[in-house]
Amino acid sequence: MAGHFEATPGGGAAVALDEVEIAILRSLAVQLLELIGPGDEPAEDEDPLAALFAEGPSEPPADPALARLFPEAYGDEDDELRAASAEFRRYTENDLRTRKREDALAVVRTLDALTPAGDRAAVLTLTADECRHWLGSLNDLRLTIGTRLEVGDEDEGEESPLYRLPDSDPRKPMVMAYLWLGALQETLVETMMP
Repeated sequence: MAGHFEATPGGGAAVALDEVEIAILRSLAVQLLELIGPGDEPAEDEDPLAALFAEGPSEPPADPALARLFPEAYGDEDDELRAASAEFRRYTENDLRTRKREDALAVVRTLDALTPAGDRAAVLTLTADECRHWLGSLNDLRLTIGTRLEVGDEDEGEESPLYRLPDSDPRKPMVMAYLWLGALQETLVETMMP
């Protein structure tokens, strides 16, 4: 189980994580929460139905990582597509941000419940619902890190220059995190498949 998820009864998954791995995952999830930003809490006297139909932003985020997490729906080749994307974004981005926040919070909460014993790894056991949150958050983390590293199609696979970075390269720790998160994501997907 070390380093990869394994299926558990009831559609869940488990993985052994040491203290350092827990700290890295938690730190990345918290950074993702900070990037996504706080949610808008409805006022106590606000109509829940009105909050459901609240309009969000119509412009794509300026930050490339956020633009990757909240992409254009229809592209921006012409004015008509830009207008359709803006309209779609106004009614969907707030809900998408909420889901991404919930996914990252689920990661933080499940990690906070772990207690590794000294140099022994703790076993993180997830329910089927927690697996879906983790999968969403692992995907968001990889998209964010990949955008920051400017990972392209040529960087996928074992022939990728990412695998051959010298230890002195300042990108090396983030590349290692990117590759590790990919392995976790892949094994989690495998546990969720029938």
